[in-house]
Amino acid sequence: MSVTPKSQVVLQVTDLTCIRDGRRLFEGLRFSLHAGAAIQVKGSNGAGKTTLLRTLIGSSSEFSGDILWCGDPYPKGLPAMRDSLLYIGHRGGVRSGLTPLENLTWYGANQEAALSALESVDLTGFEDSLCHSLSAGQNRRVALARLFLPNSPRFWILDEPLTALDVAGVAALEEQMAAHLRNGGSILLTSHQPLSLPGLDALNLSDYTVFESFSDFGGEHVLS
Repeated sequence: MSVTPKSQVVLQVTDLTCIRDGRRLFEGLRFSLHAGAAIQVKGSNGAGKTTLLRTLIGSSSEFSGDILWCGDPYPKGLPAMRDSLLYIGHRGGVRSGLTPLENLTWYGANQEAALSALESVDLTGFEDSLCHSLSAGQNRRVALARLFLPNSPRFWILDEPLTALDVAGVAALEEQMAAHLRNGGSILLTSHQPLSLPGLDALNLSDYTVFESFSDFGGEHVLS
C-alpha cells in the first residue's frame, strides 16, 4: 500500500440525499474523510448505513448531492476509487464452494500471504475446509483475512466488520485497522459495537434522517 499524505482529503461528501424504496433515508449529509483517518457511521436500523456505503462504492444510483474521490466527482472518480478500495459488506464476498485458502488466492494473494492472513484471523487448520461447512464467525474471519494481506488497498469500507467475532477477533481487527491508519490508509465503517481505535470520528445518520415519501425527488442520479 502506498502511503498517502495525511492532510489529503480522500473522500468528500456534500449535501447527499439517499433514497430507498421510494423513501428519503437521509438528506443534507456532509463529511470529509482524510488519509490516515477513520469514521464510524452510526444510526438506528433502517437509517441507511448500508445504503450510504453502497452509494459511495457506486452500487446505488438513487441519490443527489456531490461525492468526490481525491477531488474527482462521481462518476468520473469511481474507477480511481475502486482501484484503491477494499469493500467488505454483510455477505463478505466469501464463496461458500471454495476453501478459505482458495478464497484468498481468488482475490490475488499468493499461498504464503494467504496462509499468513488466515493465521492472523485464527483460521489455521481450516485452510482447506469448504466455507459452507464453517460457522458464521469463521466465514466472517475468512472475509476479514483480506485486510491482513500485503499491499492492501488504501481505502477500506467495512459494513459491520465486528459481527460474529469473539473478543480476540475484535482485538486483532482493531489492531490491524490501527496499523492501516498509521500507514496512511483510510477507513469508513459501520458498527453497532464500540470500537477502540485512535482518532475515530463518528457520523450519526440519525442527525440527517427524514420521514417523507419519494414524491419530489428529481429522478435518479445514474452512474455510468
